Amino acid sequence: MARNWAGTYEYAAPRIVTASTVDDVQRLLAEPGRVRALGTRHSFTDLPDTTGTLVDMTGFAPGFVLDEAAGAVTVPAGIRYGELAVWLHDRGWALRNMGSLPHINVGGATATGTHGSGDGNQVLSASVRALRYVGADAEVHEVRRGDADFDALVVGLGAYGIVVSLTLDIVPAFRLRQDIYTGVTWDAALSRYDELTSAGYSVSVFSRWEEPSVGFVWVKTRVETDDQLVADTLLDGTRTLGDVSPFEDGDNATEIGGVPGPWLLRLPHFRLDAQPSFGDEIQTEYFVDRADAAAALDAVRALGDGIRPHLIWTELRTAAADGLWLSPAYGRETVIIHFTWYNHPDDVVAAVARIEAALEPFGARPHWGKVHGFDRAAIERVHPRLADARAVFERLDPDGRFTNAHLERVGVREAR
Repeated sequence: MARNWAGTYEYAAPRIVTASTVDDVQRLLAEPGRVRALGTRHSFTDLPDTTGTLVDMTGFAPGFVLDEAAGAVTVPAGIRYGELAVWLHDRGWALRNMGSLPHINVGGATATGTHGSGDGNQVLSASVRALRYVGADAEVHEVRRGDADFDALVVGLGAYGIVVSLTLDIVPAFRLRQDIYTGVTWDAALSRYDELTSAGYSVSVFSRWEEPSVGFVWVKTRVETDDQLVADTLLDGTRTLGDVSPFEDGDNATEIGGVPGPWLLRLPHFRLDAQPSFGDEIQTEYFVDRADAAAALDAVRALGDGIRPHLIWTELRTAAADGLWLSPAYGRETVIIHFTWYNHPDDVVAAVARIEAALEPFGARPHWGKVHGFDRAAIERVHPRLADARAVFERLDPDGRFTNAHLERVGVREAR
């Protein structure tokens, strides 16, 4: 029995094969049948699943290739961000941003538009400058930034082939500190939202939709020297002293308390060597235009009493706009509303329906790999390039080897 990382989804695929080389993937695709890639299993739905063969891509050797002159690194798709980060840092380089979990693999995260936070930081997919994939013809293909299909394929949901490696933008290594602010009220946050989210290199708000405080504001500040000071106040809140954390078990979190450290030990919320997040959980997430932030957050805030019994945390983040067709931040500066739920499936489905109804006026886009109730018509309303991306996938995979029920349900692939 194979399940996702949180244990809340069981894969139906009758066969799972571990690939350790590109040749392995090509041999598999030389056989008939449907195929889908499987990474570190952080999707919460049937998105990666198939009626054919799942290819576990985490068995590839690291095999990193650093191009310092170009400011780029080429990595296997199945590698975890945390492992790549250690390798880069040892050589004086960094990723511009990371997700809250360093445990996720590069191929799966970029294919679904996964992200960190920061007004000036795009989703992780925007760091992809090239990718190599094995197509339906069992041949290796490469697409680079600026190529005709590139903007369709980066956030490609595995809909056109098996991505085997990616080339990512990198930057010189840097240092950060993490501080927690409490006491910021909803009134102040919503009236001065730009000031709140620009308080650091990366800002996250952990909330349970209680009143009057938003909860914990987690600010990651880039520092040039370890004695660089930060503000003691943020809006109407104050900086806490000590290792205060939104998590009951703070032992799995990266060091807070204002202690400077290298980027790879501060950008993620969770340590690579510890159990990430909460474990037995369900996640949902929505992306809205930053211009609608206050109104959208108020709409969800009105639901707080009804959703709180099933909610572990909501995390509010931001992302800069990009031009990737199926990116949740395509074409707009974005506010991200994330929900980590207790494993209460029926209650979560009901809560999600209420949240989606509240966010519908704001054109909310769901995270591709998390639980949502959007069908093809709903996705088409919020993703203006869906039909264009679907046409590319159909052209590259006319027989539907990489499609599945999920992709057809949301309109990423045509029904078969």
